[in-house]
Amino acid sequence: MSQEPQKTTLWGEFVAFTKTLVLILALAFGIRTAVVEPFKIPSGSMIPTLQVGDYILVLKFWYGLRIPFVGKPVVTWHHPNRGDVVVFTRPDDPNTPQEDDSAIHIIKRVIGLPGDTIEVRGGHPLINGQPLQEPYAQWAEGGNTDGDIGPLTIPDGKVMLLGDNRDRSKDSRFWTDPLLDESRIKGRAVIVFWSWDSLSRIFNVIR
Repeated sequence: MSQEPQKTTLWGEFVAFTKTLVLILALAFGIRTAVVEPFKIPSGSMIPTLQVGDYILVLKFWYGLRIPFVGKPVVTWHHPNRGDVVVFTRPDDPNTPQEDDSAIHIIKRVIGLPGDTIEVRGGHPLINGQPLQEPYAQWAEGGNTDGDIGPLTIPDGKVMLLGDNRDRSKDSRFWTDPLLDESRIKGRAVIVFWSWDSLSRIFNVIR
């Protein structure tokens, strides 16, 4: 009889611990799903803005609210702006099998917005016939014409994306469908929180 209160106490402590653990895991999962998520840069397609191996934070609530197991945002309060660096997924594409898979997060920069008439020549985009000023971009091969595309007009709910390392990025120019549904954008890349390239890059804001 003397041991019965101890058993009850131990069981109560176990139940309390389990509830706390479940709550912590649920909060962590919710934050990762709806608020912020770390992301490692897998390729050089965004050089010089992002280096291979950079670790960045992506704000997933920047454009809207997402909940677990729902593909599209349940609430949208912003649309992407030109120049935003975003993380997204897209359908499998036979033209770019190594970089485009619906199970893989991809990072590029938003260049074309709904209503724009856009064309790309030698890696240089023209928006409504006017060249776009791009201080973030580089042309490692002097402006490769392999990805020339357009002109095409972007409909509502779609965007066009390019990598900053313009001659070495398999982006919208090479996809079977060059336009991405906005709903596939998971969030905006905002900061480098770790970099193996240079410690001075840590906490750099992504522009």
